[in-house]
Amino acid sequence: MGIRALLVYPEMPPTYWSMRYALPFLGRKAALPPLGLLTVAAMLPPDWELRLLDLNVEPITRQAVEASDLVLTSSMLVQRPSLERVIALCREVGRPVVAGGPYPTSCRDQIAGVDHFILGEAEVNLPPFLENFARGCAKGCYGDRAHPDLARTPAPRFDLLNRKRYAGAALQYSRGCPHHCEFCDIVELFGHRPRTKSPAQFLTELDLLFEGGWRGSLFVVDDNFIGNRSEVRRLLPELARWQAQRRYPFSLYTEASLDLAADEPLMDEMVQAGFNMVFVGIETPDQATLDAIGKRQNSRSDLLASVRAIQARGLEVSGGFIVGFDGDREDIFDRQIRFIGEAAIPTAMVGLLTALPQTRLHARLTSEGRILTQSVGGNNTHDLELNFVPHMDVHALRAGYKRVLEDVYRPSRYFARCLGLLRRMKRRRASCRRVRLPELRAFVHSLIRQTFSRYAVAYWAYLLRAFSLRPLMAAEIVTMAVKGHHFILITRNLLELERFKERLGRSRQDLEDRLRQALAGNARSLAAWKSRRARLVERARARCNRLNPDIKGSALAAFEEFRAAAERLLAPGALGPSSAASPPS
Repeated sequence: MGIRALLVYPEMPPTYWSMRYALPFLGRKAALPPLGLLTVAAMLPPDWELRLLDLNVEPITRQAVEASDLVLTSSMLVQRPSLERVIALCREVGRPVVAGGPYPTSCRDQIAGVDHFILGEAEVNLPPFLENFARGCAKGCYGDRAHPDLARTPAPRFDLLNRKRYAGAALQYSRGCPHHCEFCDIVELFGHRPRTKSPAQFLTELDLLFEGGWRGSLFVVDDNFIGNRSEVRRLLPELARWQAQRRYPFSLYTEASLDLAADEPLMDEMVQAGFNMVFVGIETPDQATLDAIGKRQNSRSDLLASVRAIQARGLEVSGGFIVGFDGDREDIFDRQIRFIGEAAIPTAMVGLLTALPQTRLHARLTSEGRILTQSVGGNNTHDLELNFVPHMDVHALRAGYKRVLEDVYRPSRYFARCLGLLRRMKRRRASCRRVRLPELRAFVHSLIRQTFSRYAVAYWAYLLRAFSLRPLMAAEIVTMAVKGHHFILITRNLLELERFKERLGRSRQDLEDRLRQALAGNARSLAAWKSRRARLVERARARCNRLNPDIKGSALAAFEEFRAAAERLLAPGALGPSSAASPPS
């Protein structure tokens, strides 16, 4: 009998990317399946007994780990807390753990409890591990950084999935990017030379999805789909024929660099093949900053005109934006807000700059003595603790960032951008975006939930105007409304969490100030201070318990830190080296 292998994909926290609050509209548990682990599964020996456990759709149990001989995981940095819990359970049960993916590849030294690391690309490093494991002499780390030909990559094991748990499917066509942005780790992981699968290879994987009953949204997960344009031009006509023969079962979206805007024939071919959206790293409207961070593919053209050119060909632009660059001045927040509005980008992923390990940015900031910690969260939209010393005042940076999020995802602003996009976009082939049953279900849920939301007036104003403008783009209208629900709620939660933390900070400062006064008084003053401390702690606990469950973990951690700090205030030296912090006699 072969090895019983449990393939575990750690949980993703609530983020702008997770679409957590939109998924119930579709009756789904997760946005996308774990494509990396499914590809790894196809590389394992055929006699192994495999089980995939995606913690985003079902929890891990002690029994599942006990029933396995080996646990394999793949993770990104943002999944670190969940990965740590998986490793701890495996250690408790006594099962060996194999860890791979972007997070272990970049931060192996920060991960404890793993028996075997498979770093870099699995096509290179998994086979020698499997050979050694079969002989009982597997090493602790396999880390060849070679970039293999993707012809060696097998089709993912989609048969291990329950497709009804996912909002969409995912495929990979290429790896690598020809650009070299200072803050990005993609070229460090996958190299400068984009490698692609053959058209036949990619269409074979599409066949597997189609025959397995998958329909609707399909994410081509490449970090820059157009990185190797000559190969992309070979793929797109065949992909368009495949889609047309099957009446366009998939609506595709991907990531691409902004210089796509200068290639009208390529955009037209993408639309003919069924693409309806591209995520573009715009980062900042400041041209000097774009040059400084190596984003020259953006600085060579007019950003706003480029976005509009892509939209005009029939492709929605989803944009990535960053604040915290060295060149940012305090007007950058207003400039970002203004650009996102003028560009009519509904899905605007705005994050704080993070110095990721093994990037040129991290190396430069290290040499300048500005690195504070490694990036421990990997979530640049929710983790407001910078891991480096910015040029801008850190309080001004955080406050400005929160103001951008609050403005961009104010319901009226979001829906105004949706309407702007609908006005600008060229009508795509009706066959590319037929309204399917999941979208009808989503629309019914949207009408129920969003009609009775806090932003119902803005929602209905959008729907009425949108359907009068573009009645044949019903699928797009509903999709944007549902995504808006997620963006609005997750922004509200994030800002509520930050307000809670700010209250804790003010309460702590209040206690410090009053303690100094009490120590200069008498025992009655100190007793009153202790009573106030107890009241503030209880109020903070009550506020924490009322917060949304998705942010309660972070809120509890902040509360416990505040409570412990309040308890320590009477310790000698707690108020500074000159303070005894002891009761008056």
